[in-house]
Amino acid sequence: MFSPCGEKGEGECIMIPMEHTAARIGYKKRRSRSRRITLILTVLVSLLAVIMLVYGNTIYPLETVLKVLAGEEIKGATFAIKTIRLPRMLVGLLVGLGFGMAGYTFQTLLRNDLASPDMIGVTSGSSVAAVFCILVLKMSGSMVSFFALLSGLLTSGIIYLLSMGKGNSKGRFILMGIGLQAMLQAVISYLLLKSNRNDVGTAFRWLSGSLNGVQMEQVKGLILVVILVGTVLVILNRQLQVLQLGDASATILGVNVRWTYGALILASVFLIAFSSSVSGPVASVSFLSGPIASQLTGKGKVNPVAAGLVGAILIMAADLVGQYAFKTRYPVGVITGILGAPYLLFLLVQMNKKGESVS
Repeated sequence: MFSPCGEKGEGECIMIPMEHTAARIGYKKRRSRSRRITLILTVLVSLLAVIMLVYGNTIYPLETVLKVLAGEEIKGATFAIKTIRLPRMLVGLLVGLGFGMAGYTFQTLLRNDLASPDMIGVTSGSSVAAVFCILVLKMSGSMVSFFALLSGLLTSGIIYLLSMGKGNSKGRFILMGIGLQAMLQAVISYLLLKSNRNDVGTAFRWLSGSLNGVQMEQVKGLILVVILVGTVLVILNRQLQVLQLGDASATILGVNVRWTYGALILASVFLIAFSSSVSGPVASVSFLSGPIASQLTGKGKVNPVAAGLVGAILIMAADLVGQYAFKTRYPVGVITGILGAPYLLFLLVQMNKKGESVS
């Protein structure tokens, strides 16, 4: 079938297949929907940011919040907003962006929704170092974050090296990660059992994933990493989509497959490890962000920014719920973990019905 021909000079016409026209229209609709959803997600993130600054044990008017942010000193409000609420909000936003973007990249690159960093051992690598530093070396603050970052990167490198071999290594990468995660979780459990009870509480708070006690000093580095690494992931998103066609097709289309894989994995690992070093391994955020963004924007038009915004919404909303919805205050990771568990079971059931495997 062809669409009506258009004129081109005298007595000439161009025959355009209707399926090509339909495909072009469909592409424009999907792109428009993706942009619309991304804008809505941005508005939701902004709204949650305002709520986190305004709401607390004392509810401050938005006018007061703006005055404090502009530099005006207001008794009580300045300390609460600048020292407690602002760092908490910014870390929640930035860590959510980091987890969401890295999780989406991993899942898309490895073509498996189970392949998020918190499912294949990357965050467990950060956790084991943090727990060791807290319980054995009696460290705290930035030193714990530093060693957590190094351990997360090292763990990812070990998983990558163990999964190398002939043929497609995506399935091996996931299975090696799951196996290493199980071993690291056993080490963490051993350290918790053998340590002084007075120190275990601090370690548990870190393992749960929490925004408690974050400081503006941590925000500065986080902003830099999220902007730089996030930009890399956005730039490489086109190549990431091409890789979904298969390595051979991607090579024919001009993509340097090995370099692109390496750059995407390295950027994602660094982003997730750095984010985990600040907030701890907030459960399920990297696991949920990509699939939720895919449902909202439509498959094939997901982008790292949309997934990152979903991650930010999950963390910021979960923190508000954990802090103010119950009599007892819960770390943000407890709330996000509750959301992730049923989705994991649902995903496994769906994979079983379709006869899919991890690889």
